[in-house]
Amino acid sequence: MTDTTARVRELNLYRRYFELVAAGTKTIEVRVKYPHLEDLAAGDTIRFRIKGTDETCDVHVLRVTGYESFEALLDGEGPANVNPSASRDEQLANIRSIYGPEKEALGALAIKIKLLMP
Repeated sequence: MTDTTARVRELNLYRRYFELVAAGTKTIEVRVKYPHLEDLAAGDTIRFRIKGTDETCDVHVLRVTGYESFEALLDGEGPANVNPSASRDEQLANIRSIYGPEKEALGALAIKIKLLMP
């Protein structure tokens, strides 16, 4: 018997990225390929939360693609899909300020998302 119940994951986001997701303009979420995310798949729901607040928004996962580095992810997905308000170089610097080299060495995930309307 297969379980077709969609899973809901809760992940924190910084306010500036949360606002882009909530506006529907950020369509690729970047994460490190942590073990707890390895079974994230199309069809899942992510509930993004601004840490320490009750502010949330839900997105539908359309696909998950792995990359060797953040640079390869930005090149493969297009910087405008990750953050339409920053240049590729700014985004790379911002992502690397959040995740150090030891985290990037684990690999990067591009999570294609679509905002779910409340």
